[in-house]
Amino acid sequence: MSSHHSQGAVATSHYLATEAGADALRAGGNAIDAAISAAAALCVLYPNNVALGGDMVAVVRSPSGKVQFVNATGPAAADQSLESLRTKHGKKMPERGLDTITLPGGVRGWQKLSDLGGVLTWAQRLEAARNFAAAGAPVASSVAKALQTNKELLSSDNGARGVFFSDGEPLARGETLVQPALAGSFDALIARGPEDFYVGELSRRWREGLQHLGRRISAQEAAEYAPTVESPMTADVMGLRIYTGGPNTQGFSLLRTMQKLAQEGVKAPLGADANRLAGFFDEGNRIRDAHLADPRSMSITGEELLTVSAPDWAPILPPATGDTVGLSAVSSDGWAISLVQSLFKGFGSGILEPETGILFQNRGASYSLDPAHPAAIKPGMRPPHTLMPVVVEEAGRLKYVNATMGGQAQPQIHAQLLLQLLAGRSPQEATSSPRWITGVKTESDPVTPLIMEADLDEEARSVLDTSDYGVTRVPPRDEKLGHSNVIEISADSAEHTVYRASSDPRSDGSAVIVR
Repeated sequence: MSSHHSQGAVATSHYLATEAGADALRAGGNAIDAAISAAAALCVLYPNNVALGGDMVAVVRSPSGKVQFVNATGPAAADQSLESLRTKHGKKMPERGLDTITLPGGVRGWQKLSDLGGVLTWAQRLEAARNFAAAGAPVASSVAKALQTNKELLSSDNGARGVFFSDGEPLARGETLVQPALAGSFDALIARGPEDFYVGELSRRWREGLQHLGRRISAQEAAEYAPTVESPMTADVMGLRIYTGGPNTQGFSLLRTMQKLAQEGVKAPLGADANRLAGFFDEGNRIRDAHLADPRSMSITGEELLTVSAPDWAPILPPATGDTVGLSAVSSDGWAISLVQSLFKGFGSGILEPETGILFQNRGASYSLDPAHPAAIKPGMRPPHTLMPVVVEEAGRLKYVNATMGGQAQPQIHAQLLLQLLAGRSPQEATSSPRWITGVKTESDPVTPLIMEADLDEEARSVLDTSDYGVTRVPPRDEKLGHSNVIEISADSAEHTVYRASSDPRSDGSAVIVR
């Protein structure tokens, strides 16, 4: 397939969002436009994972080969003092509710992406999302499961109950989810652009709605919020150059793991040496939980995270299961983007502002209430973040655009994807292969949890079973092991580009190559 006939590729965790992204390419847009269209659609179709009230990060590669990291994660609000939260909650942040709502960064993140090189109008990018909200869309299997899991949380919030319940029960798979208030919010974004979310009528409406519920984010804070565009963290390892996000994201953990595997000459990390790989995952977790925060409040640099030694255990932060969307997009003009956008836990804070239909994230759960911890909550500081986009080059050329959900395990899923691809597997095989992940060891429970899919490679399974981990088996293709998306780009010559793309069978997703 030559680049004359191929406009690009999109892979996301929901087939309708993939189509929205593909339509953006068909309309003459590039990978940036496709990613924004797909992300917006996911805010409607996958509300357990992502919404307008959440954060976004992305690694973007331009046609000239310049790679940039867009960090659109939002800070704690001015009224969130460590003292008052300790008085109210004791030693650790709650997992849900008003106090976990941080300023949503994602929508201004879309504006930053657009500024880097998008070509379509906001109407073209957001129309699909708006229509899914107004006309309704079928409840996906992942959403239906999450509605059952979070039934209690959502039924206690008037806004969420009004949207996600029918006759007192959560909507079931295949039923129609209609979100008229959210459609109105998209109308505002289409008419006035993302700025309306921060300085316009839409900003006023969601902030007043939240304040009515008991959570204050001021007009000034919303107006002054600015995502950053910075250099990504990067490492050359195993013949690849890997780009990902620096702090406050956990991209370092993937780079660290891949470097350690190479330095220590680990031969079969997906097989007989799986216990060595598990050890590196475990170290990454402990380093993240001990050190990761807004870089302005960290005691070490992002680069030092790659070499610092891991503490024996890490202070306990809420378990980050992570309900997130990761999506990948490339276009034949040379743009590529790995985008991750999220609410954190399923349905975030559990609070949906009824007038605007906007669901808000619970990223504030990741702050520490220990004044000595680098991630101690402080107005204006961003929390440690699980989100981490990944773009990979080989010999100076774009090779892979990867993205996944999976909460705290995102670097572990990315490492396994890259190892599968390096072993010669296709994107389809890499996203479908059995996986395992390690959880977080705490002071009170010295056993590190490990979740493995039942059909894992026999050698890996036996070595992990006989190690010191607390192993839980789950069925093959279990959602706990993430929704990953992979696009592989290979060039036979300057005129001829071949795309291979895959979306994880654990999700409701698809991958489309637009010819």
